[in-house]
Amino acid sequence: MTAETNHSSAPAAGKRARISNETLLQGETDPLTDRAVHLLQLDGVGKHYGNIIALRDVTMAVDNGRVTCVLGDNGAGKSTLIKIIAGLHQHDQGVFSIMGEERKLNSPREALDAGIAAVYQDLAVVALMPIWRNFFLGSELTTGRGPFRRMDVEKMKEVTRKELADMGIDLRDVEQPIGQLSGGERQCVAIARAVHFGAKVLILDEPTAALGVKQSGVVLRYILQARDRGLGVIFITHNPHHAFPVGDRFLLLKRGRSIGYYDKKDITLEELTAQMAGGAELAELAHELESLGGHRDTLEEVKAETASVTGKAAG
Repeated sequence: MTAETNHSSAPAAGKRARISNETLLQGETDPLTDRAVHLLQLDGVGKHYGNIIALRDVTMAVDNGRVTCVLGDNGAGKSTLIKIIAGLHQHDQGVFSIMGEERKLNSPREALDAGIAAVYQDLAVVALMPIWRNFFLGSELTTGRGPFRRMDVEKMKEVTRKELADMGIDLRDVEQPIGQLSGGERQCVAIARAVHFGAKVLILDEPTAALGVKQSGVVLRYILQARDRGLGVIFITHNPHHAFPVGDRFLLLKRGRSIGYYDKKDITLEELTAQMAGGAELAELAHELESLGGHRDTLEEVKAETASVTGKAAG
């Protein structure tokens, strides 16, 4: 990817960092006009709940074979963004486009029909049911006709094994209850299920939030598997250390607003972490440490991080 940005390194706080829309495109074309388009694009999108501004002026794009990471702390607007893309809520401002066509999704079913699948942190699985039953839950395969119609159990087991294997998930016994799997393995089954049922855009809502280091690594590996299979992945997280290894682009949200949109080649993990912390918060922390006295080494580190965000020399 040869994306260019309007900055050469992390920008000073308060400046909008947007990637040029033209350079983001990865070969997706409108089947009718052959015009280059994104799988999914938001341009200046906002959402209000009465007098409360939940999201304002958010711009991002999702393309085939790319992971777009959306980062922010609690209350940053990540959940609202997911709900708009997944069809749970409609945006009030801006333009939301799918394959170049402006859309307002009315339901999650409409989003699924458009190839957008969301895998939420609290997975909707039936713990005591086998893996294959959960894989096809609500979309069971059948055989026979009329009164002789029944579930095609063997076919569903076969498909489940194959789809999991294609994603690099080695589960020999698809008969075991899904509740016996680790949190990371359950997330990976949900990812494989979304891929099987035709997802083009995969939204992952904090999939590593409740997992340990090893299980988080498992989930991150399967995010890369989904990317390598050509999906456009939206990875929602508050952890830059999980986002940076797998991400191609990074959208940072704070209090419902975008504070930066970066291509991976234009930002380091340290800069990404500092941008998430925010200059004002770091400056306030440095002031508190200074007033307490001592903690000199920690104070200097915080001042250095503040300088990287604000562009001011640490004093």
